[in-house]
Amino acid sequence: MQAVVLAAGEGTRLRPLTEDKPKGMVEVNGKPILTHCFEQLVELGAEELLVVVGYKKQVIINHYEDEFEGVPITYAHQREQKGLAHALLTVEEHIDGDFMLMLGDNVFNANLQDVVNRQQEQRADAAFLVEEVPWEEASRYGVCDTNKYGEIVDVVEKPDDPPSNLVMTGFYTFTPAILHACHLTQPSDRGEFEISDAVDLLIKSGRTIDAIRMDGWRVDVGYPEDREKAERLLSEGVEVDDEESGDADAEAAETSE
Repeated sequence: MQAVVLAAGEGTRLRPLTEDKPKGMVEVNGKPILTHCFEQLVELGAEELLVVVGYKKQVIINHYEDEFEGVPITYAHQREQKGLAHALLTVEEHIDGDFMLMLGDNVFNANLQDVVNRQQEQRADAAFLVEEVPWEEASRYGVCDTNKYGEIVDVVEKPDDPPSNLVMTGFYTFTPAILHACHLTQPSDRGEFEISDAVDLLIKSGRTIDAIRMDGWRVDVGYPEDREKAERLLSEGVEVDDEESGDADAEAAETSE
């Protein structure tokens, strides 16, 4: 399975850490965020890394060159940051089957393998790692509504009145059907082509999308304090089943936007 990593962001909220490098190259616990991403994707069986770059892209290309731990890397340039659906389409020509998608500014210690396993069962057209957040925080995210079978039946981006407190994280698996849906999306109120809108089109077309609840923790490194939080969790060796993981989930959700 291929793995797409979205790493075109500038990371303005991380300045001054991103003045001379892109967001994905900010170090967490002694190595770039992208290295954490690549390590996990290789462990999950990625056969090729498709990396979407943009801001100061040459820093990423010079650092990793054309492979990571023996896995080839293909780069695609997103010239304008117009949303995740737009970013995904920059690597469309390289995708040849089911694939993993990871946001290149997230640090995970979670059950990612469960998501891949569900995709490989060939029952689902997509599978998402999702997490519960406090209800008052849900409106800051892509919110999922599920049925009794754990299938996602609705996705709303940053709703004023969230249908649930279950939100998308930065890890997904898809069939190539998502690419056609991305082509059909229209700009949101934010002027971006949202991945949640593409997912909603898949749902309306009758596709099956499974929600895999997160067991562990995730930190979306959007601010310097998020970087510090991720370093603390990694240095303390907080694992998926540790008692602290539940608190870490909530803390990470509060600081990711």
